[in-house]
Amino acid sequence: MARAGGYVPLREYAVIGDGRTAALVARDGSVDWLGLPDMDSPAVFGAVLDADRGGRFSLEPAVAYRSDRRYLPGTNVLETTFVTSQGTARVTDALTLHDEVALAPMRELQRRVDGVSGAVPMRWSVRPRFGYGTRTTRLLRRAGVPMATTGSDALAICAWGAGEPQCGVDAISGSFLVTAGGSALIAMPFAHQEPLVLPARAECDARRERTCAAWRHWADDRIYTGRWSQAVMRSLLILKLLVFAPSGAVAAAVTTSLPEHVGGERNWDYRFSWVRDSAFTLAAFLQLGCPTEAHAYFWWLMHASQLTHPRLQVLYRLDGRAATTEKDLPWEGYRGSSPVRIGNAAAGQLQLDTYGELMQTAWLYARATGRLDADIGRRLAELADLVCATWREPDSGIWEVRSAPRHFTQSKMMCWVALDRAAHLAERRLIPDRHLARWQSTRREIATFIETRCVSPSRNCYARAAGSEDLDAAVLLGHLYGYDGDVQRMRATITALGQELRHGPFVDRYSGEDGLSGAEGAFLTCSFWLAESLARTGQLAQAAALMDDLVHLANDVGLYSEEIDPATGDFLGNLPQGLSHLAVISAACAINGAYKEAGG
Repeated sequence: MARAGGYVPLREYAVIGDGRTAALVARDGSVDWLGLPDMDSPAVFGAVLDADRGGRFSLEPAVAYRSDRRYLPGTNVLETTFVTSQGTARVTDALTLHDEVALAPMRELQRRVDGVSGAVPMRWSVRPRFGYGTRTTRLLRRAGVPMATTGSDALAICAWGAGEPQCGVDAISGSFLVTAGGSALIAMPFAHQEPLVLPARAECDARRERTCAAWRHWADDRIYTGRWSQAVMRSLLILKLLVFAPSGAVAAAVTTSLPEHVGGERNWDYRFSWVRDSAFTLAAFLQLGCPTEAHAYFWWLMHASQLTHPRLQVLYRLDGRAATTEKDLPWEGYRGSSPVRIGNAAAGQLQLDTYGELMQTAWLYARATGRLDADIGRRLAELADLVCATWREPDSGIWEVRSAPRHFTQSKMMCWVALDRAAHLAERRLIPDRHLARWQSTRREIATFIETRCVSPSRNCYARAAGSEDLDAAVLLGHLYGYDGDVQRMRATITALGQELRHGPFVDRYSGEDGLSGAEGAFLTCSFWLAESLARTGQLAQAAALMDDLVHLANDVGLYSEEIDPATGDFLGNLPQGLSHLAVISAACAINGAYKEAGG
């Protein structure tokens, strides 16, 4: 596969992970992204963001080839088949799990090569760049094994049947011939502030088998019957891969700064957990039989939000910390898209919708378990009080605009949802009810504001913001979360969005300015929200038809990015995008449920 300027289309990436970190693997066999030791750590391979300075682990035939790939069924283990004129070889890539239930300190990337037919010459090269390439890397041999080290970080290249590894100035490389029935293995253990363990091949083989078995065992216990089952189950496996196992947090994506428009400035770090995603996340876990993940995620969210209570931060680090300072790296960016950012300044924005999403999450959890911890209940009541005091303020909205704050309609709707869910929880005696009357009266005030000031007079639909004629697909969330507005007005909104923001299966986020230059692609999540909203308003045939189109927009291994360029089909933005996969699950479950209710 030819690389243009050293880069491949984002659609050509697959992802592997182990519950703590994740890697992007291109169709040509190059690992172009890997943060170590954790998902939000500095990248040791970052070629997806700088082809020259980012570092990579390449593995491919030394002759012309074509490649096909898949995930091994029920797993996040990737299999790539290289077909050449001289034969066929198969590469299996995994970030291995040391135990099905326990986490070991060591991280390990395994790349096994099997000869399928003929004799295929293979070549490989490991170019590590610690700390986003800012730290000096030493290449050396210990006990005959090539290693790369810097400070308290080290990785080794353990190769069996893959040729004699050569240590060059900035890379460890090798070449070999794999024949039918033969195999080779390259294992890359990594250590951070701990001894680096050099495994034996038998240990690696056993660990890879346990990894496949662990993924399959987890997938077999999940519950989903209905249309689009393959897309739903792959989305659930991706969601599981985005879980940061030590804390239970769910990352929005495994990457940073992949552009929303090639050559533009809309490049953000998504290796954090957004409160925005919380209700969809918990609902997906609960609907599809993942109680362990649901409990872990809910308690992580309660812990993280406690650190900034009563104010909610827009996003939190995977370990629950609040600090997410944003700065730029001296990298060129994917295909020249700069800046390359680490950290995210949106954490300091006021986004009032987060209070509704967190309260919806608590309501879902309480409905599933029948209880809430007394301290959690007290804090939720205090959040409701804060909503009463702050809902009139302008904010930056769910889309984290960098323009001046506004009275965004979706933010007001989610403030309504926050107080509505608080009232329901108080009526069930799950949170203190001493301010229930105030919550109820403020809920009515918010509804009046929305219905009188957040409506487009020309369309009689909900506008993007108070006094605006612009549209915003995010208002669909108010409908999906149960905002009790005018039914005909919401139907008119769905129609207007379909007419003005939809282009085939693609839906733009909003119309109007946002304080940033340049364009962006169609935001995939909005398309799924529209499909779900069509189903919830009885337009089942239209919902199913849109869903059919959207399922086919995934790449060949079922991944979705954040956005797609409608003109070319190219992926844009960070990937895999957790919110896109959550929207797949939510829309599929809603449409299937609507068909069942209709007797279909």
